[in-house]
Amino acid sequence: MDRPVRQVGALKIGAPVKVMIAINDAWNIYNFRAGLIKNLLEKGYEVIAVAPDGEYTPRLEALGCRFVPIPIECQGTNPGRDALLLFRFIRLMRRERPDVFIGYTVKPNVYGSMAANHLGIPVINNITGLGAAFIKESFLTRIVRKLYRVSLRNSRKIFFQNQDDRRYFIESGLSTPDVADFLPGSGIDLEHFSSRAIPSSTDEEQEQFRFLLIARMLWDKGVGEFVEAARQLRKKYPHVEFCLLGFLDVQNPAAISREQIQDWVEEGVVNYLGATDDVRPEIDNADCIVLPSYREGTPRTLLEAAAMAKPIVATEAVGCRAVVDHETTGFLCKLYDADDLAEKMEQMLEMPNEARREMGRQGRVRVEGRFDEQFVIRKYHDAIDDILYPVP
Repeated sequence: MDRPVRQVGALKIGAPVKVMIAINDAWNIYNFRAGLIKNLLEKGYEVIAVAPDGEYTPRLEALGCRFVPIPIECQGTNPGRDALLLFRFIRLMRRERPDVFIGYTVKPNVYGSMAANHLGIPVINNITGLGAAFIKESFLTRIVRKLYRVSLRNSRKIFFQNQDDRRYFIESGLSTPDVADFLPGSGIDLEHFSSRAIPSSTDEEQEQFRFLLIARMLWDKGVGEFVEAARQLRKKYPHVEFCLLGFLDVQNPAAISREQIQDWVEEGVVNYLGATDDVRPEIDNADCIVLPSYREGTPRTLLEAAAMAKPIVATEAVGCRAVVDHETTGFLCKLYDADDLAEKMEQMLEMPNEARREMGRQGRVRVEGRFDEQFVIRKYHDAIDDILYPVP
């Protein structure tokens, strides 16, 4: 296999193409971008992963890429520290001289792109979601929008994980239609997340029912609404279990405290399952996956659930509605509305088992047709090829 090499005009230079990928968390790279990294390495690219150092660093290195730590305060707004981050990106890129820079999450997209632009390095961005700053218009929204306007102006390709975010950037003048492109999230490895054969059963055999919310423990993931819906439903359905799975103590202004989670557990309204590197066993043990989020890119947890043939209840939020086909693969409920969420969850409870299984099967079909990881990887290869080997 010929490895991709640098090209200047018609002259090829022997060093392999160097791709730098920057994200605000090594866990994020390992869990969501490992498929892309492994594919790039198999094709002969040199891959440099850039993120804050952490417990997932050895796992990234085990993939075969080179990891370079860089401190990033994900939620910080200190101008001095952000200027220092920009300087660190410039220093790193000046030393490494990547052929292509791929940025994810806000600060790598903003300051990594600025550094790459300064050094003439081509940029590919992935706007994984607009996050809390765009849920409600605020001073922070205006600042982030201005930063995006400056940092993305020379990007060769900007991928968006839903059409709503793509349209917003085009209408706001932050991108042009020829640069803005769509990706169905980070894609799903359909072999890794596969549906298991579910034996037929009668409705009477359903002794316990488990709802599961998988997310970082943030208020804007709709955790509060989930808890309130659970309170309402437990009175009528004492056999139903309501579970939370995901990281606590995250750096985010919307973070839910450990004490609050413990209060809910002691109240008996929810079970907190902690965090895990492999969500498949918990998805497999659940009857329905719930995500009452306020805004998403394309929610990975819902893709994983659908790939494992689980029915879903989610909000009509940006991102969620791209995954869930209402009344076919699950139910969509109103944003910020615990009563409507409880109503949709009760509908799921009252459905015959076979009807829920059919929802799950339809969800798997939807993921196979729209969210296969291989499609995402091909889009990145096309974008990189357009940069390295431009058509005259």
